[in-house]
Amino acid sequence: GVWRQTRALLFKNCLIKCRTKKSSVQEVLFPLFFLFWLILMSMMHPHRKYDEVDNINLGTLDTSMLVDFVIGYTPPTRMAREIMKKVAFDNFEDGSLITEEYLSEEELQEASALKTSKFVGVVFKDAMSYQLRFPDSVVMSSIYTESR
Repeated sequence: GVWRQTRALLFKNCLIKCRTKKSSVQEVLFPLFFLFWLILMSMMHPHRKYDEVDNINLGTLDTSMLVDFVIGYTPPTRMAREIMKKVAFDNFEDGSLITEEYLSEEELQEASALKTSKFVGVVFKDAMSYQLRFPDSVVMSSIYTESR
């Protein structure tokens, strides 16, 4: 019954493999080649691992450099207002940090072109991501950095 059918199927498969040696060798060598290629690529571009940084007290923030500093932000949502209010009043009790809201990113860019070099724009993309806009460049913020 079952043993005779299994033995006949195994014998048939062995005959096919012996008659088609080229495809049989390819079935074995191609995966090995691709495995070697992946290992070689991972060795050429190794992952960088950074050591842990100890928690240290950095001291107080020197607010003398940030007098009349302006932070513009867009879009003016409730969440963005709360975040900017927290930034302005938790670190700068004397009100030396000025926050301004803009209706669109274009208005923010126009304001950064007209303001002095003490202007930084914050564009909130969603609840968890934002972009910082300096007068001449854009800096992406991310917890996870990618290799470029």
